[in-house]
Amino acid sequence: MSVVISNLSFAYGDRPLLSNISLVLSARRTGIIGRNGSGKTTLLRLIVGELSPTQGRVTAPSAARLSQDLLQHGDTTVAELLGVAEPLAALRRIEAGSVDAADYELVSGRWDLESRANALLAARVPSLTSPGALERASETLSGGELIQVAMAGLDLADARLALLDEPTNNLDRAARAALLDVVRAWRGQLILVSHDTELLDQMDEIVELHDAGAEVFGGNYTAFLLNRRLRDAAAERDVREASAKLRAERRNMNHMATATARATRQSSARFGPGKSHPSDPTEKRAALARRANRVAASARKVREAREQLAEAESRLRSDDAIRIPMIDLARAKGRRLAELVTADQRIPILGGDRVGITGAIGSGKSTMLRLARDTATGRVGYLDQRLTLPSATVFDAVHGSSPRPPQDTHALLARFLLRGPMLSRPVNTLSGGERFRVALATILLADPPPELLILDEPTNNLDRESVAQLTQALLVYPGAIVVVSHDEHFLSELDLHQAWHLEAGRLHESPPPASTGSSAD
Repeated sequence: MSVVISNLSFAYGDRPLLSNISLVLSARRTGIIGRNGSGKTTLLRLIVGELSPTQGRVTAPSAARLSQDLLQHGDTTVAELLGVAEPLAALRRIEAGSVDAADYELVSGRWDLESRANALLAARVPSLTSPGALERASETLSGGELIQVAMAGLDLADARLALLDEPTNNLDRAARAALLDVVRAWRGQLILVSHDTELLDQMDEIVELHDAGAEVFGGNYTAFLLNRRLRDAAAERDVREASAKLRAERRNMNHMATATARATRQSSARFGPGKSHPSDPTEKRAALARRANRVAASARKVREAREQLAEAESRLRSDDAIRIPMIDLARAKGRRLAELVTADQRIPILGGDRVGITGAIGSGKSTMLRLARDTATGRVGYLDQRLTLPSATVFDAVHGSSPRPPQDTHALLARFLLRGPMLSRPVNTLSGGERFRVALATILLADPPPELLILDEPTNNLDRESVAQLTQALLVYPGAIVVVSHDEHFLSELDLHQAWHLEAGRLHESPPPASTGSSAD
C-alpha cells in the first residue's frame, strides 16, 4: 500500500510549515531531504498520525516511527525501548488476579506478547537470549544492538511502514553499519529522513522539501544529485536565454517608441498651426494608429519576455555557497600548533595539517579535542556539535568577536549567507543551518584569524546543504584542521593528510579516506 498525501498543509499556530503538498510514495524505500526547518520531521509525524494536518489528508498503512537519538536512552530497559513495558506490566497484573479494565485495554489481546518479544530479540540480538533480557538496561548494549532492538519494536508493532528520523545521529561506525544492514533487510515499506549520504544511497526514491513544496525523484541520492545538477544547468541556460530575449525586446520597444515619437514631432512640425494639412486626415490617423499598435505589440512582447524570465528564475536555485574571505596563514605553515595526547602518545599538529579522527562513542574523542584546544600554542577556532553561541543578535554575535566598521561586518556576513533582517534576529531563534553559518562566521572572521580549526562532530544535525557548505568552506580554508566525525563521506571530501582511529585509549593511523566525488549538493 502506498502513502498518499493529498493537498496537505500544516502550520504551527500562525506559522505555516507545509503548504498544499500532494505526493504518492510507493517505493520500498524513500528518503526525505531538505533544509533544516523545511518540515521533514513534521511530515513523518503527520504520516504516522502523531499530528493532524491543518488541511488535506494522509493515507498510510500501519506505521511506527523509530525515535531519534537511540543512544540517549541509557536509563531505560530493553522492554521500554521495544515499547512493551507497560503492556507487559499489565499482563503480569492480570496474571496476579487484576480485573482492572485499563490493564485489559493495555494488553489488547496480546497474550503472547512476552514470548513474541523474546523471540524477536533472540533473532536480532544474540546477546539478548538469556532470561531477563527484557529487563536489561539499554546502556549495557552497543549501538548496533540498540538499532536491532528498536527495529524489533517496529516488528512487534506489526508496522508495515517504518519511519526513521535522522537515525544515524551520534552513531559510531559499528552502529551505522548495523543500521545500513537493517535498512537493506527491512521487508516492509520504509521512509527515512536523513542527511547521511551513505544511507540515502540505499533509497529507491528521494523526496526534496523546499519553499515551493515537494518533489519526488526516482533513484537514490547520487542519482538525485546528478538530476539536480542537470536541472540547475538547464535553469541557468534558460535564465541566460530569457534575459537576452528581454534585453532584445526592450531595445526593440525603445527603438519603436523613439521612432514613433520622432514621427509625431515631425508631423506636428510639418502640419502645425497655420500650416496646410494633408488632403487625407484619415490616412494620417491610420499611420499614427499603426505606429501605436506596433509600440503596444512590442510592449506586450516585453511583458511576455519578463514573465518568461521570472518563470526561468523561479526554477533557479538561489546562491547557497559560503565564500570565506582570504586568510593569510603562511607564517603558521609547518609550525607546531597543538598536540593530540593519549596516555602514551603525543602527536603534533603542524600548520597546514588536515587530520580526521574516528572512534566509537565514549572512546574519548571529544576529551582529546578539548585537551588539544586547551594546550594549543597557536590561535584555535573550536566548532562543537552544540554550536555554542552567545545570547545576542546575529550581527552582535559576530561583530563582538571581531570588531570592525559595521559596513565591513555586513559585507563579510553576506559571504556566509547572513544578510538583511536575519542580522537582527536573536541567535536562539535560528534554524540549525543558520546557527551553523553564524558559528562558522564567528570563528573565521575573528581578528586575527585562527591558525587551527578543531571540529567535534560538526555534521550532527546539519542538513545536506549545510554539510556541503561546511565542506566547501573547509576545502578553501588554508590553516590546519582537526575534525572528529562519524560521517565517512564528509571526511572523504576534506582532502585529509592524516586519518586516525581512537580505540582503547590509543590512536591508530590509517590511510586518509578517498573522495567519492559526489560532494556537490
